[in-house]
Formats: sequence, structure tokens, C-alpha cells
Amino acid sequence: MSTLQNKIDFIAFASVSGANPNGDPLDGNRPRTDYNGYGEISDVCLKRKIRNRLQDMGEAVFVQSDDRSDDGAKSLKERADELKKIKDKDEFSRTACGRWIDVRSFGQVFAFKDFGCASVGVRGPVSIHRAVSMDPVEIQSMQITKSVNGEPSKTKAAKSSDTMGMKHFVKFGLYEIKGSINVQLAEKTGFTDEDAEKIKNALQSLFVNDTSSARPDGSMEIVKLFWFRHNCKDGQYSSAKVHRSVKAEKKEGVLVPSSAEDYVIHVEKLPDLEVEELEGK
Repeated sequence: MSTLQNKIDFIAFASVSGANPNGDPLDGNRPRTDYNGYGEISDVCLKRKIRNRLQDMGEAVFVQSDDRSDDGAKSLKERADELKKIKDKDEFSRTACGRWIDVRSFGQVFAFKDFGCASVGVRGPVSIHRAVSMDPVEIQSMQITKSVNGEPSKTKAAKSSDTMGMKHFVKFGLYEIKGSINVQLAEKTGFTDEDAEKIKNALQSLFVNDTSSARPDGSMEIVKLFWFRHNCKDGQYSSAKVHRSVKAEKKEGVLVPSSAEDYVIHVEKLPDLEVEELEGK
């Protein structure tokens, strides 16, 4: 299939209810917020979830989580070992992009010792912003305990102190995810229309198989996905203008939203710009 020929912009809305969408390690793993109280999900976190979904679809992924490794490789260097003898940077880049969908989508820096190419950087066509909630979010905390001994006690009667901890979660938030796919970079990595469809499907089902104690099943879902396909390489409109054309506004009378139904999500149509409106999976 030929490489992508039409610029793409996309916007997704994710509902978070009683979950920690992205903990901040510098703040006791509390959900990320900005100084005004708006919830945030980092672009790195979103790309991780997209990679996981692509992997679930059977795609070869270079940056895999340790608990999801499907090829036995224990490090990125070990996974890239098959490219070790390639000395030409262009050939290295072409081979890596052809082998792994996340490399030709998001790009990757290869900088490993004992490789024929000392360092190779690939710029990917798919860019994603950090997600930001539409309104300030309320973060709630819960103290938790462990009611069994982690280590055997010295005497049968002895019982060690319960382990204390904290769980933090967003009561409710509607997060906006924005991104674009650049044609010029797609031509360099070999990113195709078929790859774009796979990214779209991954976004629609972003939180499938993403369950954890911090994100119980059903606590996070994609509500809407808007997929804009321009009629040329550079796009009829700037990505900023396209992203601004989608609005999520609180319904009349709603002061503190508690579900996605408290918002009206609509598109201000831009002339001659094709848009596909999709439900989450």
C-alpha cells in the first residue's frame, strides 16, 4: 500500500470516573493536574496505550512494556539486535520502520553500543498532545491496608502491623486528546493509509485491556473520536484551527459535571473538510 497522501487531524474525548488515568510519580502518584486544577494525561502515557492496543491487534511493536513482551527480548537493544550489522543510517531507518509500526508512527532514537550505526534518529508522523480535562477535576484519596503478613512472624501469636497506603482517583473528568499525522514525515517512514486506520482503531478502543487497580474496568472509556482527513498533503486548514472546531460544552444548568452526558460535543464544520465521527469501542 502507498504511503499516506492526505494530512489527518484527530480529536478524542475520554471519560474518567473513579480512576487514576495517569499518576504523577513526583506527587505520590496522584492523578496529574495543572496549577489550575485541570486533569492531565501525558503524551507518553497515551502513546503507551496506543502501542499496547496495536500489539493486541497483532502488530510488531518496538517499545514494549516488560510485562507485554511477546518476542522474548529483555531490552530495546536486544530487540534491535537484528539490525546490529547495518552500517548505513538510511538503510537502518528503513528497516526499522518496516519492521515496527510504532517506529514508523511515532519515531524512535536508536543509540546502542556495538551497533554498525552509532546513533539513528527517526522522526514519526503521528504527534499527540497531552490530554487535558474540559473542567477542573476533583481528586479523592482513600487509605488502604494489607491485612496479611508479608513476612512470617517470629511467634505464632505475633501479627505484624498492616501495611498502610493511599489510592488516589479522579471523581470524574472528560479529557480531550488531540493529535495529527504529517504526510511529509509519513513519506520518510513509510507510514501508510492502512497504518492510519490502525491508529484510528487503537484510539477508538484505547482503554481495552488496560485494566488495573487504579483503572477498574469501565472506569475509563473513549466517548467520541473525530477523524479529519484533508484533501491535500499540507491540509486545507492548520491543525490548531481543526482542533478548535470541536467543542465540548456543559449542558445548561450543569455546574459540576459528573458524567459525559453532562456535555454537548459538536463540530463547527469547516468547508470542504471531511470529518468522521466515531463512537468509542
